[in-house]
Amino acid sequence: MNELEAAFFGRVEKALNDPQLKIALPLTQERLRAGRTAAAQELGNIEEWRTLASDIRMHTIENLDSYLEQLAGNVLKNGGHVCFAEKAEDAISYVQEVVRAKGAKSIIKSKSMVTEEIHLNHHLEQMGVKVLESDLGEYIIQLAKEKPSHLVGPAIHKTREQVAELFSKEAGRPLSSDTDELLQFAREKLRNEFLQADIGISGCNFAVAESGSVVLFSNEGNARLTTTLPKVHIAVMGMERLVPTWRELDIVASMLPRSATGQKITVYMTAINGPRKPGDLDGPEEFHLVILDNGRSDILGTAYQEVLKCIRCGACLNFCPVYRHIGGHAYDSVYSGPIGAVLSPLLEGYEQRGELPYASSLCAACTEVCPVKIPLHELLIQHRQDEVEQGRTSFAEKMAFKGFAFLTSHPAVYEQAIKAARLGLGPFSDQDGYIGKAPGMLQGWTNVRDLPKPAAQTFREWWRKEKEGKRQ
Repeated sequence: MNELEAAFFGRVEKALNDPQLKIALPLTQERLRAGRTAAAQELGNIEEWRTLASDIRMHTIENLDSYLEQLAGNVLKNGGHVCFAEKAEDAISYVQEVVRAKGAKSIIKSKSMVTEEIHLNHHLEQMGVKVLESDLGEYIIQLAKEKPSHLVGPAIHKTREQVAELFSKEAGRPLSSDTDELLQFAREKLRNEFLQADIGISGCNFAVAESGSVVLFSNEGNARLTTTLPKVHIAVMGMERLVPTWRELDIVASMLPRSATGQKITVYMTAINGPRKPGDLDGPEEFHLVILDNGRSDILGTAYQEVLKCIRCGACLNFCPVYRHIGGHAYDSVYSGPIGAVLSPLLEGYEQRGELPYASSLCAACTEVCPVKIPLHELLIQHRQDEVEQGRTSFAEKMAFKGFAFLTSHPAVYEQAIKAARLGLGPFSDQDGYIGKAPGMLQGWTNVRDLPKPAAQTFREWWRKEKEGKRQ
């Protein structure tokens, strides 16, 4: 086991032994799964919707250059500013320049996975700028100094009691775990921050190329306050997060909330068309759109291109049996679950995330519920194949598979090996015929599940006996 794998299994072990995680995670996941299932049944023709959404996203990805050019042109026409950031450092540098130019001291943010990806908060705080998350889940994990554990519900792993403890510390007084009391505290705390913030930073669920609009989905209203009250609004988007026209947005906007939470539509869907115009009652004086590449263009034209269709609904996480037990932090990446296991190695490399493609049972539940039909389990297999071809497997594993290949291509030797395995593993089995702790490399299996003892008679032996019996 290499250092990367050891660290991963350490995080997994910690998650499996976390009593609070066992309470919080299944409760919320069950609700999200039930919501998605009910929404699919309500539509009736969910597969047709999935196919249409998939076609829209694939068309957009295949023509990304022209739609990005159209989007940027319309943002500029609307009075906004555009930055194409090839790397994370470019996006961070641009935002920092805007902060310096405005002499900003405080920033309010709405939920944004792409800013988590580039660790924007950390870099802004190093400048001495106060940065506060306004999404309730993001605010909770900011106080806890943690990464998001879910694409849609960043604090899905927290119980109310844990949230009450965090809020009590922040408030300087004891708060109960009553939901209304906790929400009231967060509301009072954040309202003042909205009014005082110099800059608002948001993500982007979808950008509409034909109008240069940025569209945000939220259930708390914080995105509208973040993008409206401060004098400057900066939106950061992954370069793939756009649709050609409002007609295509209608389809993906219907699929996103249904797949994420089971809602027909989120409470708020906000379209931002640039800075405040003469006669407008509200809105920022300046609008900046940062379009981030950060490795995405390298995925175009490869076997993994379909991963760029992702609309960040989190359905794959909600239905994944692995995520269900270990949560998001065991992945140690901003993007967790099946989509993270595919995307993170592409963005960060196998050197940092090479273990994630193996964090899957390959049951294909993620593929079956993906609203844009990303073949996630097939891409996980592709990752494993690429890692093997690049020589990233251990010497012991290579020798084991070479030995297995030799055995399966030499029937006589294979039969003798089976007999030897039957005798060798016999002492390790219990009275029910299962091996709870096997020797050597087999411990990788028996550490987490029982191994059936080799049968007393192989199929080949039974078949020969049957043939001889018939002859007699």
